[in-house]
Amino acid sequence: MTVKGLFPRRAPAPPSAGRWTLALPLALMLASDYKLRSREVDQAVGGSADLTVLVEVAVYGMAAMYLVYLFGLRPPTRRTTGLLFAAWAFCGYVAFSALWSPFKSLGVVRGAQLLITMFVAHTLATRATPADLRRLAHVFIVIVLGSVAIGVAHPFPRTSHTEDRFNWLYVHPVIAGVYLGLAVLLTIGYLIRWTTPRDRLWHPAVYAGALLVLTGALVATGTRGAALGCAAGLIVLLATARGPRGRVDVVVLGAAVAVLGVLGFSDRILAFVERGETAEKLASLNSRTELWSLAMKAYAESPIFGRGLGASRGLFLDDIGLGGGHNAFINALVDNGAVGAGLFAALLLTLGFVLLLLARHRELRADAGMLLGVLGFFLADSMTTEGLAAPANVSGIWLLLLVAWTEVLRRRGGVHMDAAPAAAGSAIAGPAAAGSAVPTAAPQVEDAAHHS
Repeated sequence: MTVKGLFPRRAPAPPSAGRWTLALPLALMLASDYKLRSREVDQAVGGSADLTVLVEVAVYGMAAMYLVYLFGLRPPTRRTTGLLFAAWAFCGYVAFSALWSPFKSLGVVRGAQLLITMFVAHTLATRATPADLRRLAHVFIVIVLGSVAIGVAHPFPRTSHTEDRFNWLYVHPVIAGVYLGLAVLLTIGYLIRWTTPRDRLWHPAVYAGALLVLTGALVATGTRGAALGCAAGLIVLLATARGPRGRVDVVVLGAAVAVLGVLGFSDRILAFVERGETAEKLASLNSRTELWSLAMKAYAESPIFGRGLGASRGLFLDDIGLGGGHNAFINALVDNGAVGAGLFAALLLTLGFVLLLLARHRELRADAGMLLGVLGFFLADSMTTEGLAAPANVSGIWLLLLVAWTEVLRRRGGVHMDAAPAAAGSAIAGPAAAGSAVPTAAPQVEDAAHHS
């Protein structure tokens, strides 16, 4: 198909479940992360609520009420898959753990927000169309580009730790890095769709221009975890979204970029990694190793069920002055114990397993590969930030959106995963992956040795 114009129009419009598929997920993200004020962590864990917090809670409440008004309380009559079961099991346990949290007010609010987010994701999974999620991804890119423009036009006051790092409003550079990393991967995911240009909503030149802006802003944030995650996600995306040919591209492009970086930009790369910090700071990963030692001691005090949702936000403030686990997996251990961490791992493994199965289908490969790249980004970024295992932030919301998008792809391809071999189910997540089985052979399933 020939792309005409920068923003080609297509008729008839692709099917849609409604504008709520765009409005609700984006509203939850923006209400959670975009702030017009900054406050200390101890104010949050103390349960104090200002106007910004009340607006955030109201947005979540209105999202839930709108879905109930639109569809009622009964979910669509579709068989619950292993992936949706794993997501509900994780979210349900995390929300339930707020009952024994030392910061009960914070835990209860975050737990309710997590359940509402899962409610939105489940409704998307059972009612949205691929076109809806394609539009959601593009609107997300536009919002991040607009955010970059705001950060350039009107820099907000910054703390002593972030004065040399780019951000917008009072969004922390770490969170800004997640938004930018996600937008970079989504942009690349649509830019490289040479064989399926019908999936693009814009001209390739628009994607290329957006990619330059987003990449420059990501580097300017100085967020090393997001940059590393973006690189890891890009490798996964290229290796899976285009089949065997993509794996060749990764080897060729990776070698070329590595040589170019070492020869031409080694000084800048080292400056980005060091970020002006001392050797002691770098050795401790900016005090994260000290925090993780304290976190493991807190986990040892309640290893089975954890300290409760939100506990990690305040347990370490007096000792080290940091809130949160700064690692999604350690954060899950402290807050939710071995039970919650096991459910978290089961969700991630089930999601990755189902996406790998979907990537075997030529019609689904581009989307499945892009989602695998985003998942790879989150896994790498989660080594230094806890967002993926915590409610009410862009990482946690996008994790559940990945679940919804995966389910939509499964419905689109007619992939049935109801009769998995026992070995495949147990290798992923035990009972949680019972509905995520190997699909029956279909015409679109390819032999990687013969097709690209």
